[in-house]
Amino acid sequence: MHDPWVFVAFLLPIGLLLPAVAVLMGILLGPRKPNAIKGTTYECGIETVGETWVQFRASYYIFALIFVVFDVEAVFLFPWAVAYQQMQLYMVLEGVLFLLILAAGLLYAWRKGALEWV
Repeated sequence: MHDPWVFVAFLLPIGLLLPAVAVLMGILLGPRKPNAIKGTTYECGIETVGETWVQFRASYYIFALIFVVFDVEAVFLFPWAVAYQQMQLYMVLEGVLFLLILAAGLLYAWRKGALEWV
């Protein structure tokens, strides 16, 4: 039987080389026709009015990041819930521990005021 790391050593260069080749081909073969119109700010086909560089509050990004984190963590709970009937006790306890860690993270974000939409 072969060592499992042989496959990693074989696929790692391929996994790094393929995206690099794709980006390089796009740079080399892509059309380059700079234009003043192409350099303007585009917003839904309408000419922009006023300042185009608008700063958003960081709380919006934090709110979105917290949503994404808890949304992804909820996806991890689906296989656990589907196989709940066949689980042994230690698996259930690990799932409960996972939920407690999520609850602690939610409580921390709530206490810090990251969930307040201002």
